[in-house]
Amino acid sequence: MKRLMLAYLLFPVFLFSQTTGKVIKISDGDTITLLLKGNQQKKIRLAEVDCPESGQAFGKNAKQFTSAQVFGKTVSFVETTTDRYGRSIAKVYYDDGKYLSKELIKAGMGWWYFSYSKDVSLGKIQETAKNKKAGLWQDINAVAPWDYRKMKRELRNNKKIEAAKTGPKAKGVA
Repeated sequence: MKRLMLAYLLFPVFLFSQTTGKVIKISDGDTITLLLKGNQQKKIRLAEVDCPESGQAFGKNAKQFTSAQVFGKTVSFVETTTDRYGRSIAKVYYDDGKYLSKELIKAGMGWWYFSYSKDVSLGKIQETAKNKKAGLWQDINAVAPWDYRKMKRELRNNKKIEAAKTGPKAKGVA
């Protein structure tokens, strides 16, 4: 019984234990690669934030911001889940406790990913950034990355449908 009690007491420690790693790559504003102990690499998608895609306005700015904040630094992270691509979703902390997702939102380099976050304080930080016209909020027509990805998917699907309607084209026919 004592073992069971101890297991219940320690479970949250294991569930939310922090790990550290050195940031060796920035894929985009919200995806980084860490070098862990034993030269193991780990790709991490930042929790609670969604940055513009690389082909989207402010996508390069978000990547540069993330790079300026953490590239080459040892950061700590708490894994929260994994995404459909198998990447770890994690909260990343640096420079004595700064929360990277929060800093991205505050600088106007990403959206609060409210569909996957319960932290409403991040929504308030986003509103402040929006009111200050920080980063991507300079653009009155800023498109959320999840809407941008949806539009790109629909465009690809429409092209496939059109191609299927016209049928295969014969080679060498003018």
